[in-house]
Amino acid sequence: MESVDITDLKSVGVSRAGSSPATGTNLCGQAVKNMYKMREWSMRHARVLNRIYNLLERFLVLIHPILRWIGFQRVEPVFVASEKVIKGFLFDCQMCGQCVLSSTGMVCPMNCPKQLRNGPCGGVLQNGNCEVIPDMKCVWVLAHEGATKLPDGIEKMREISVPVDFTKKGQSAWLNKLETITNDVGER
Repeated sequence: MESVDITDLKSVGVSRAGSSPATGTNLCGQAVKNMYKMREWSMRHARVLNRIYNLLERFLVLIHPILRWIGFQRVEPVFVASEKVIKGFLFDCQMCGQCVLSSTGMVCPMNCPKQLRNGPCGGVLQNGNCEVIPDMKCVWVLAHEGATKLPDGIEKMREISVPVDFTKKGQSAWLNKLETITNDVGER
């Protein structure tokens, strides 16, 4: 394994050689360990979480006329706040606005330091950990484990995800998905 320059770490969202810019905690800190544990818990419970996610999607389609009547612009702050709390806790959601959890074993691929959405980089260490953050299990190793727990999970992982549209960062992935399902794209 070759060494990584600190400037390279900054380009993938890690500063001060092993600390998170968002929290300022050392990567060995308890908060980060708890975050990794929660990611693994979510992966182990992927089947149940995926069912809940699918039920929520059906519910949103049912209440779509109400949301449209109220106005997507008005409800978006509530959805964004809810996603930050719920998906942030369960999946360490990075709020890309284009959630693919059900295609990645209920593991957020945006947690990959390289933000890869279609599989691992090839730098997965022999123990299954990340080459950029060696104390962290590779997001794609977790995603594969989670996908084995979902019906058609492995097949969904084989589908190519579209590149991330960074203009949607910070938006509600649930509302973006609802717009796609109901063909209301551009209503916000």
